[in-house]
Amino acid sequence: MKLVDHVVRSFRVAKLFRDNTERINNIDFSSGGDLLVSSSDDDQIVIYDCEKGTSKRTLNSKKYGVDLIHFTHAKNSAIYSSTKIDDTIRYLSLHDNKYIRYFPGHTKKVVTLSMSPIDDTFISGSLDKTLRLWDLRSPNCQGMMHVGGRPVAAFDPEGLIFAAGISSEQIKLYDLRSFDKGPFSTFQLSMEKECDWTGIKFSPDGKTILTSTNGSVIRLVDAFQGTPLKTFAGHLNNKGIPLEASFSPDSQFIFSGSTDGRVHVWNAETGYKVCVLNADHTGPVQCVQFNPKYMMLASGCTNMAFWLPALEDM
Repeated sequence: MKLVDHVVRSFRVAKLFRDNTERINNIDFSSGGDLLVSSSDDDQIVIYDCEKGTSKRTLNSKKYGVDLIHFTHAKNSAIYSSTKIDDTIRYLSLHDNKYIRYFPGHTKKVVTLSMSPIDDTFISGSLDKTLRLWDLRSPNCQGMMHVGGRPVAAFDPEGLIFAAGISSEQIKLYDLRSFDKGPFSTFQLSMEKECDWTGIKFSPDGKTILTSTNGSVIRLVDAFQGTPLKTFAGHLNNKGIPLEASFSPDSQFIFSGSTDGRVHVWNAETGYKVCVLNADHTGPVQCVQFNPKYMMLASGCTNMAFWLPALEDM
């Protein structure tokens, strides 16, 4: 089945999970698309089986809290940031719920975390105005950049470069092999007036960069020239929540949650709104991602929804 407008419009909630008592703050699919992991403000980590449509197991991180959870390359381990005690990043074995390693260094809240798509490298950024590069195999930071503002960061799909969004007005591109030489490209954009950038992502085809915010605006820029391409709006965010925006695997569509519990979908190329999907979400939908391999969408408020196309509409 191809992902085209009428298929996207047909998406319905096939499964709703009520495993959490507070807001789901981050979700991540395994690279094979068979698993989904979520972190929540109730200090829980929930692992879902996407093929069976079941919640597989729940782990607790009561002592440190949990945010920004990401699978590593092995789908039985994850990294995440802390919300209590300190700002250390933790590397957890999911099958026996034991810590493999800690990554201390940041002195304020970690607000961005991105795992390399090809190896054990990951990048973190914090309100301490630094970006740090790490290797899962070592607790020591592999490199640090002082960026002078609130950062967001992401690897490109090939894992060769990373983008850093700084102070909601600049995107800097770094070559991973020579990041200490500084960025090889800097795109100066007009500063967001009423919100901050809270997320940055490359499109799966590597051609564009998406910045999401804690306001009701999402921006798309050309990944090579930095030219502003599209602005996506019309979704509600009246609570200053960092709403995630994400691509479909073919880079054609862009999805975002909203504070009214709905999921908005735009065509990435034309910028037009394809549809608004009504869910059984009782609160703001902070997390929305499309499965990298299967025809399914996941969205989270306090509840987690799995969406599938309604085949009778095809």
